[in-house]
Amino acid sequence: MRVYLVIIDETEEARLALRFAARRAADTGGAVHILALVPRQQFSAFGGVQATIEEEARDRAEVLANSAAGTLFSESGKMPQIAVRVGDGHGVIKEYLEEHTEVAALVLGAAAEGAPGPLVTHFSAGAGTLPCPLFIVPGSLTDEQIDRLS
Repeated sequence: MRVYLVIIDETEEARLALRFAARRAADTGGAVHILALVPRQQFSAFGGVQATIEEEARDRAEVLANSAAGTLFSESGKMPQIAVRVGDGHGVIKEYLEEHTEVAALVLGAAAEGAPGPLVTHFSAGAGTLPCPLFIVPGSLTDEQIDRLS
């Protein structure tokens, strides 16, 4: 079974990447994994305050991932696997791919304008070292175009 890994955040390009992955999974009898990233805090507050800040960031990521999963389920009837991880995006994604050898493709969305985004930039530069293909979904595509392409 093909598994498509989508990195989800609050951007439109992440939504488009999820749509593409869901359509590909439906067409190939595959599944979707959703990975929400929680960046490490760049500052140190007092112990209790720091813990609260990190917990709130994790809660936001979980809500976002569950919302995306609900959207995917309502459209395809399949429930994705959800993971929320704390850490540097590049490192967390590489670790996830190492742990989940069933992942057949990493699906990222590129911004419609300007730079493609830090994850697309990082992983496209090192795509040759990834254990799976990298799909980059252009942020300028419409839902209809994604449906047609996937």
